[in-house]
Amino acid sequence: MKDDAQQLVTRFAPSPTGRLHKGHAYSALLAFGRARDEGGRFLLRIEDIDTVRCRNEFVAGIFEDLKWLGLTWEEPVRRQSEHFADYQNALDRLKAMGLVYPCFCTRKDIQREIDAAETAPHGPDGPIYPGICRGREDADALLADGAPHAWRLNLEAALAHICEPLVWQDEIRGTIKATPKELGDVVLARKDTPTSYHLSVVVDDALQGITHIIRGEDLFHATHIHVVLQKLLGYEPPIYHHHGLLLDEHGERFAKRNKSVTLESMRKAGMQPSDLVAEIIPS
Repeated sequence: MKDDAQQLVTRFAPSPTGRLHKGHAYSALLAFGRARDEGGRFLLRIEDIDTVRCRNEFVAGIFEDLKWLGLTWEEPVRRQSEHFADYQNALDRLKAMGLVYPCFCTRKDIQREIDAAETAPHGPDGPIYPGICRGREDADALLADGAPHAWRLNLEAALAHICEPLVWQDEIRGTIKATPKELGDVVLARKDTPTSYHLSVVVDDALQGITHIIRGEDLFHATHIHVVLQKLLGYEPPIYHHHGLLLDEHGERFAKRNKSVTLESMRKAGMQPSDLVAEIIPS
């Protein structure tokens, strides 16, 4: 657990691939309110490592929507696209420890291997990567030739290196035993981007001193891998709070593609921020 004297630090970290919706507002308000009520700090981070889908107009929209809700945050705002060197440094440390390997597979290669297997282990995100490139003898030659590749965590080697049970603290579910094998050898750096969600979010939270991560329960399973990376990189683990998701009238999660539930559309329809807050945050 965290030292009681340590100042609480929360964050809201959206990806600028569309306008914010009700679900985003709920998560942001929870994180902001927690910091406000406990005399802590609230940070906004823009997770824009996907340089194809992320757009500056959506970054501006995030600022606009959050200000409309009445949220304030510290400046400067960290944008992941400006800090690829931080993620490369972390990846290089894992390379030096022999805990990652290059993966030259295409999606078709992976699917072909899965289809050919009698049984294919599945995790929360679907079939687990079957380890085609783990221990590949021609890896060095392919790297020397400049073959496109990603970098994957060698989970078995990582767990052997840690050599102790991993747990994390979740304020809703209590002490959780990490079971990272349900995600397998996740990608830490993609072919087109020198990082991935898993690596960048762990590095950012550590560098920014985040003490409490308040996010949706759809990311609960990712924490199994995040605690592995935290241990390998020597980061202090935060406390987690995976809240339930807001659902629409059909029981479905809100999505950016549904423009009727975006904060922008509600604002243009005349809704006041106080009305939205009263609707989604229990009094």
